[in-house]
Amino acid sequence: MNFLAIDFETANRQPNSACSVGLVTVSDGKITAKKTYLIKPPYEYFEFSDIHGITWNDVKKKPTFKELWKKIENSFNGIDFAVAHNASFDKRVLTSCCSTYGLTVPDVEFRCTVRLARSVLKIRPANLANVCRELFIPLNHHEAGSDAEACANIMLEVLRRSES
Repeated sequence: MNFLAIDFETANRQPNSACSVGLVTVSDGKITAKKTYLIKPPYEYFEFSDIHGITWNDVKKKPTFKELWKKIENSFNGIDFAVAHNASFDKRVLTSCCSTYGLTVPDVEFRCTVRLARSVLKIRPANLANVCRELFIPLNHHEAGSDAEACANIMLEVLRRSES
């Protein structure tokens, strides 16, 4: 099973305001690649700096999503699905960023580890911090790379338990 765990941090409530993305590739049940990027969003307005610690000054000289896409689009090739904790959020951010810059949205199924944590792992509440605590997964919450890696590990646990 090959999949991509993805996590976005956004500058504000606009879904195309991605300011960081974490990507973790899992191939044959093992984490094979981890990447985290800062992104220059289309706006200078940052509403969520108190959550993730990223400010306009951190990203103003970083690539836009369109510029970064050349580096990350291959991450969506050869995977069975993408996974995110609260997948509807991350899928919406990906779709909005692609739309903003005229890029083709990857045709990939998204699976949600919030739902899987509840249904398969029977963990409640299913927020990322609590699921990681229950599964003893290290987490630097709201750092996109750490969140994506945690999500990958949650999905691996879901797959392990589903095979039993």
